[in-house]
Parts: sequence; C-alpha cells; structure tokens
Amino acid sequence: MIELTEVSKVFHEGRPNQCQALREVSLTLERGGITVFRGPSGSGKTTLLTLVGCLARPTAGRIRLDGQLLSNLPERFLTEVRRHTFGFVFQQFNLIRGLTVLENVMLPAYPLGRPYRELRAAAQILLEQFGIGEKADNRIEWLSGGEAQRTALARALINDPVMVIADEPTANLDSARSREVLTLLGELALQGRTILISSHDPLVFAANHVKRLIELRDGCIAGDCPC
Repeated sequence: MIELTEVSKVFHEGRPNQCQALREVSLTLERGGITVFRGPSGSGKTTLLTLVGCLARPTAGRIRLDGQLLSNLPERFLTEVRRHTFGFVFQQFNLIRGLTVLENVMLPAYPLGRPYRELRAAAQILLEQFGIGEKADNRIEWLSGGEAQRTALARALINDPVMVIADEPTANLDSARSREVLTLLGELALQGRTILISSHDPLVFAANHVKRLIELRDGCIAGDCPC
C-alpha cells in the first residue's frame, strides 16, 4: 500500500519561474489492479507518479510504502527501494540507441549483480512473452513504435517488480497498438502486480482490469472513482 499525506511538489522554488505541480495531495493506493490517473497536460499526474516511484522527492508532505516512510530516506536506500519495487515505462520509452533490444531489457538489472547468463535468459523470456523474441538482436532504432513500447514493458519487468508505473503508455501509438499494450498491462495486473498509469486517452479509461480512476487538475485531486 502507498500512502501520500499532504504531498506537494514545487519546481524552481523561489525563482521567477516557480511552478506548483502538486498541492497537498493525500491519497491511499491499495495493491493490485490498474489505477489510472487522468487529467490535462500540466495537471500533475506525471509528477505524482514520479514521486510515488521514488524518482523524485516531495517538497512537502510524506510518502509511505507498506508503512515505511520513503520521503526522508537517504538516496542510497531510496535507490534500493526503487530497483526492487518499481518498474517504469516512460512516455518517450527512454531506450538506449546503439544497443540491441536484449541489451536494453537487461540494463536495469546490471546493478543487482545477477549472473550474466541467467540475466540474458530472463530478458529473452520476457521478449518472447511480449511477442518480439525474434527482435532481440536488433538495434532499438530499427523498431516500430509498438515494438519499442513492448521492449520498454519487458525492461520494466526485468527485476520482477511488484508495481509497474507507466506514463502515457499509449501516447505514441495508434488505436490497434494501444489496445495491444493495454491487454499486456491487464495481463500483468492479473499476475498480481499493481499497475499505475497516467493518461488522457479514453481507450485507457475503458480498459479491462482498471479498478480506479483518479482525476487531477491544477495539482489537486478533482475526482476519484472506483471502476
């Protein structure tokens, strides 16, 4: 369970371009299923997921994971929580050009020291599960948008996280590819993983296994509906 208590995030604090991205957000996120955060650009949904995933710290407020206070942990401990708990799918994929598909999937696991042969086999299994096993030795820049998205999903799972955070996972895809990705995310939810998605795509809101829809506007929660 993730608990946010009066969490705020300010960028460029004290400068002329100061931006209040989140405003005293209090929220409890239970384990399991798919939770979707929707709202227009600038509503704070991506910032909220960044804080939940330990990629940044709140300016004010507290974040707890299963009762453990995260918001004041030293960075090295926060890094360990992030590596073992969360898998990330970024809006622009953030895949490394010049590396193969397989190498990109393996990359997040290197700091954990897994034997290379075991890691390579695990990455290949994930690619097979996502239907792109034959692309393992291709360079990232040779992939279609749908193939790159599936590669990003495989990379997010290489450390076997209990939670997957996906920022606008269908933003760069057509409707058919979007439905494919949503089906894959639904399968991950059925495996018992917690899926957190930011989106303004109606296809995402209507996807199977979405159990909660949270709307953000101007850095505040504007709606919270079970599905």
